[in-house]
Amino acid sequence: MAKKSVRNRNKRRVKLVERFREKRDALRAACSDINLTAEERHEAALKLQALPRNSSRSRVRNRCKLCGRPRAYNRLTGLCRLHMRLATINGMVPGMHKASW
Repeated sequence: MAKKSVRNRNKRRVKLVERFREKRDALRAACSDINLTAEERHEAALKLQALPRNSSRSRVRNRCKLCGRPRAYNRLTGLCRLHMRLATINGMVPGMHKASW
């Protein structure tokens, strides 16, 4: 089980990403636009660097919805391997069942 502070930190990052998404996308497009002058592209790059570090999408970590575990995350269900196994055994995941032979 992940610490509550770590899970809350990740939630704050998710909120920051959503808040700055449009601005960050516009600045990233301006940085790579060949029709702009070099000075304008440089200014866009500086503005992009001035944004909060945690507003970048790559800083967000996928975590299990139930326990906050960062490793062995399943994107389909949003659960870690441990909770995925329990959900599968209990029949909560359609189309999946525990293998037995």
